[in-house]
Amino acid sequence: MTMTDSAGYPVTGANDDALAAFEQAAHELRCQVDDPVATIERAIAASPAMPMAQVLKAWLHLLGTEPGALAVARECAAAAQRLGGSERERRHADAAALVAAGRWRDGGRALEDLSAAYPRDALALQAGHQVDFFTGDSRMLRDRVARVLPAWSRAQPGYHAVLGMHAFGLEETGDYAAAERQGRLAVELEPRDSWGWHAVAHVMEMRHLPRDGIGWLEPASATWSRGSFLGVHNWWHLALFHLELDHVDEVLRLYDRSIGGPGSGVVLDMVDQSALLWRLHLRGIDAGERWGALAARWAPLAGGGNYAFNDLHAMIAFAVTGREREQRELLDAQRAALAGEGDNAAFTREVGQPATLAVQAYCAGDFGDAVRRLRPIRSVAHRFGGSHAQRDLIDLTLIEAARRSGEHALFAALAHERAAQRPHSALAQRYVTAAG
Repeated sequence: MTMTDSAGYPVTGANDDALAAFEQAAHELRCQVDDPVATIERAIAASPAMPMAQVLKAWLHLLGTEPGALAVARECAAAAQRLGGSERERRHADAAALVAAGRWRDGGRALEDLSAAYPRDALALQAGHQVDFFTGDSRMLRDRVARVLPAWSRAQPGYHAVLGMHAFGLEETGDYAAAERQGRLAVELEPRDSWGWHAVAHVMEMRHLPRDGIGWLEPASATWSRGSFLGVHNWWHLALFHLELDHVDEVLRLYDRSIGGPGSGVVLDMVDQSALLWRLHLRGIDAGERWGALAARWAPLAGGGNYAFNDLHAMIAFAVTGREREQRELLDAQRAALAGEGDNAAFTREVGQPATLAVQAYCAGDFGDAVRRLRPIRSVAHRFGGSHAQRDLIDLTLIEAARRSGEHALFAALAHERAAQRPHSALAQRYVTAAG
């Protein structure tokens, strides 16, 4: 007898135990909580002939952008391809294999077609949504989800996650009111939906409402942080809201308690750690030994070279701490990436390498060179992934580099630009005052 999943799609090679574990792992991934890797291992152990279990394991090892996880992802995608299964399952395996080979955009399009044919396949939708995030495709972050909404309802398991994804896509395309509505509904339906909490936090960031952001995240922190592997990122958002209000002591407390102090060496967590400490560094705030500990965590990954967005954040830690060997390794890895065939060659060429070299120049005191490297990329920075909030780091670095290089006219123009976007920002007003 052919078994079906919670969306009603046939699942090849499953038994009761395997399917139950698969559904649990898929739920954990949708909420970004607990340990879906361990859960999907139970599914594979219960039924080694289940291709979708291998597919889900592949996505779990791809969507963290960890260099060391790529080999596992490739093995899982290949195993799923060997097992075959239904057309839907084969297309899943092929899409995962494309991303595992560094062909992010081809994989995203394969998932786009998969969602069009099977709109209630939440895994295809979520994997595609994350690919859109990593490739900086804000329109598809919204539209990939909008296309399948008519096939979903509250009765369908995972509906909350569809709303949370749609909320983030709406936010990244500037529809803040609709994004907030969708995100709030997502967490109302599933309070542990980390992505829904995150989407509304992004709305508050982009609307420059730090007090509202604190009011959204702080009272419910025990809910959204419990067992969440997006927890560090949401703590980072809370720290940004406090930083915007000049609550520096609270920012450092949050870093030490929940962001960097616990010592997470997960790449996506270290990205947030670098991004927060760098914002403090640009303000002239000494983070002390926190930098050394972070650079040490980044050091084993210096030669990874698999995702340019990560390279920038690793270089921040290496350049601030003067780790010359790791800086050389990172730049060598970027040069190797530029010679490769995967999409990371474009990510690196168009944004990643100039941004990385700009940070290196900034830390060496060559602020003029930092300005020259950042100005051409600030309007195309989405091409190497991340969100608007994350890429604001490039604008902040450019403003401070222009000020320190003595390029007064440019600094004044950038200061007034930021103040127009954030009229109530104390930092923006300080820039305007400094510009005279």
